[in-house]
Amino acid sequence: MSNTKISQEEINGVLWKACDTFRGTVDAAEYKNYILVMLFVKYISDTWQERYNELQEQYGKDDDRILRRLERERFVLPKGCAFPDLYNAREESNIGERINQALEQIEEANRQKLQGVFRNIDYNSEANLGQTKDRNIRLKHLLEDFADKRLDLRPSRIGSMDVIGDAYEYLISMFAAGAGKKAGEFYTPAAVSELIAELVDPQPGERIGDPTCGSGSLLIKCGNQLKKRGINDFSLYGQEITGSTWALAKMNMFLHGMDNARIEWGDTIRNPKLLEKDTTMKFEVVVANPPFSLDKWGYDDVSKSDPYKRFHRGLPPKSKGDYAFISHMIETTTADSGRVAVVVPHGVLFRGAAEGVIRKKLIDENLLDAVIGLPANLFFGTGIPAAIVLLKRHKADKKVLFIDASREYADGKNQNKLREQDIEKIVKTYKARQTVDKYAYLASLEEIRENDYNLNIPRYVDTFEEEAEIDIQAVQQRIKQINAELAQTEEEMQKYLKELGYAA
Repeated sequence: MSNTKISQEEINGVLWKACDTFRGTVDAAEYKNYILVMLFVKYISDTWQERYNELQEQYGKDDDRILRRLERERFVLPKGCAFPDLYNAREESNIGERINQALEQIEEANRQKLQGVFRNIDYNSEANLGQTKDRNIRLKHLLEDFADKRLDLRPSRIGSMDVIGDAYEYLISMFAAGAGKKAGEFYTPAAVSELIAELVDPQPGERIGDPTCGSGSLLIKCGNQLKKRGINDFSLYGQEITGSTWALAKMNMFLHGMDNARIEWGDTIRNPKLLEKDTTMKFEVVVANPPFSLDKWGYDDVSKSDPYKRFHRGLPPKSKGDYAFISHMIETTTADSGRVAVVVPHGVLFRGAAEGVIRKKLIDENLLDAVIGLPANLFFGTGIPAAIVLLKRHKADKKVLFIDASREYADGKNQNKLREQDIEKIVKTYKARQTVDKYAYLASLEEIRENDYNLNIPRYVDTFEEEAEIDIQAVQQRIKQINAELAQTEEEMQKYLKELGYAA
């Protein structure tokens, strides 16, 4: 086997080919989960096999110490559950059931890490994968696609690549017109996650939480901020409402080397799972990209009882849950150094009624730190522009920084994208905390009150560009010149027509 490093493009190529197995017959939002779980099985199988080969060279072929050492690896792979075992059984009539059994055994052997991770995936599902004959054909093709020699995921080949994270991002981007409409609710593009991670600037020893963590990309980017500085003293916590996405987040954490991350499954508003001492856990950093203006977010439940006292500033309207998530996030920050970064639709900045009441209290408490307007069409599933709202405990001043970053980005076919220079400019401006002409404005709380607590960015950042004065005389002279050139061209054309016998 070659030890040449595998590229993300090679992985993506195999994954896209595997998609053809399901395309047109299975909903895209569903089949990406089957593909990503199989990718995870392939990864741990290749990792296990490489380690087994290394130990054989070290101890000899039949040494008992090999199995004892393998049982202490990050993942234990029970006999008969490796990808090659499934591939060799691809012609069997119960192949879907066989894959399910292998997943159950892998989960059982790694109970502490993988308990419940595969419970939402069923390779023997008639509803999702078709009747027995069709299902068996699809699964056979899927296993054959993953047996592609290019998809050799041994650690010596993939190095430090974020396999499942990058593959997940690739699949969502390719399904932007289909699965993306559903998946966009829980997936934050890599560039936006990177921007948020740099803005909150995690420090050693801090706890970082995401109450709507999706596939975990935001948490991972925050962790990477520390890891790239050689710091491993931090902890990650997340909660996700969708079972299949929670499973992907768990796998994502392991494949990024963040084995100690705690990811819970459940509804953050109705049933927060990240608790300690009978109240919500407190984090130095809380980040999230909650679903925009979520209807039926839990108003009836929390209006009757909320033992965690998250909504003392007021209850958001039943049909828009944005401030429910914001309120939860603030109440889960540490009192001395807590900071929040949350992606919101622009309506959060100016809508009145119950939302206006909550916004006023946040501003009067001097919790609002910055509002950053992002370009339109950055997020999968929605073309509307969004903003990042930053909140902070114990601010050093009584001001709010407004940044209009909506005009600087790279055009994309399906989605626009923040470039490295765009992220760098936003972060630099945020840290400098100064007014920048046509880009940023540092407003006092008095100015915001004068604007009736409206945070609409154009009220603070003037991006108007005066049009250059028009030289009327020059324009008239140019019109005369064009008319003269046109008359000359017509005269020459008539001459050619006459020569050709087409004279009028």
